[in-house]
Amino acid sequence: MADAPQSICILGGGFGGLYTALRLSQLPWEGTPPTITLVDCNDRFLFLPLLYELVTDELQTWEIAPPYAELLAGTSVQFRQAGVTGIDLDQQRVNLSDGITLTYDRLVLALGGTTPMDMAPGVADHALAFRTLSDAYQLKERLRLLEASEADKVRVAVVGGGYSGVELACKVAEQLGERGRVRLIERSDMILRTSPDHNREVAQKALSDLGVWVDLETTVDSVAADTISLTFRDQTDILPVDLVLWTVGTRVNEAIADLPLKHNERQQVVVQPTLAAVDCPGVYALGDVADCRDAEGQQVPATAQVALQQADFVGWNIWASLGGGEASAAKNRPELPFRYNHMGEMMTLGTSRATLTGLGLQLDGELAYVARRLTYLYRMPTFSHQVRVGLNWMTKPLQDLLSA
Repeated sequence: MADAPQSICILGGGFGGLYTALRLSQLPWEGTPPTITLVDCNDRFLFLPLLYELVTDELQTWEIAPPYAELLAGTSVQFRQAGVTGIDLDQQRVNLSDGITLTYDRLVLALGGTTPMDMAPGVADHALAFRTLSDAYQLKERLRLLEASEADKVRVAVVGGGYSGVELACKVAEQLGERGRVRLIERSDMILRTSPDHNREVAQKALSDLGVWVDLETTVDSVAADTISLTFRDQTDILPVDLVLWTVGTRVNEAIADLPLKHNERQQVVVQPTLAAVDCPGVYALGDVADCRDAEGQQVPATAQVALQQADFVGWNIWASLGGGEASAAKNRPELPFRYNHMGEMMTLGTSRATLTGLGLQLDGELAYVARRLTYLYRMPTFSHQVRVGLNWMTKPLQDLLSA
């Protein structure tokens, strides 16, 4: 009787998980290929950097969140929609919320993170996160209700002066226009602390042009139904607010944090440069859940760009560790250490402008907006989806003209 095929289980269908699955499905397996199973609690992949455009109706759900069934059609990857309730590393088993137990020979941890909503009293009850499709839909509906209200001013507080907070503040401020009173709150002494100077300067100007008030060195003490309490240099003020958006922090999924693996203080799994867990052969981690230093020893950030690149290495290293199939086991393909190639950074700063720094370029305004869109189009997960979205973007001006 022939041996059962080996199994690869990938937990999480974000940039790290989905692109690892696609990479594995493209590699030339010899003999009996392994069973590749991708697990995610949602039925759609989310291209997170374009989530802002969903709120402002610049893009549609199908463009930035295609179903996994569509993306994996024609591949050998099996998709299972379920949550992860437990991982047994000794028995090499994963328990899912639908009652199914998966066994594996190689495990990929790519469950991503969540936004912690317990960092100040009232945040969980009265603030909105911005990380999922559901978050975007909730924000869109709240803005619709506020714009339809009879209130003279609409007051919005965006907590967190990183990339997400700045991009969100610009989109919301532009949408609300003259009625908007948008406040960006950052606890450190500058916004976009890790960003290139060019991007930070362009973002600061965009925020100013849009009338966004920036509170630096300010902490949130509490959030209530219609107020927010802020402290600046030992002085506390309670301000009226209609909407609070919380973009601070990332918390590792509990199923990952509870594993008997080496973790850092943020509960990320510490990995070797090959992206294998340091103390558990056959387990790989990438994206938000991984504490990774690359082949050059540099600490890599937990960004979509990094996860995309890591996926190629995880796919290759799993393939190499399994020998590419029984017939090629003697070929001794090595696992490769991850080499991070920083391609630059981009931000959207409204519905027609952006900023871009990378590969020797510094762009801002409408040209950067177009370059950002084209770059993300190229990074979308499958060629067929790229074609559908690209054609829609090209024909949209004509569609808008005909419907006017």
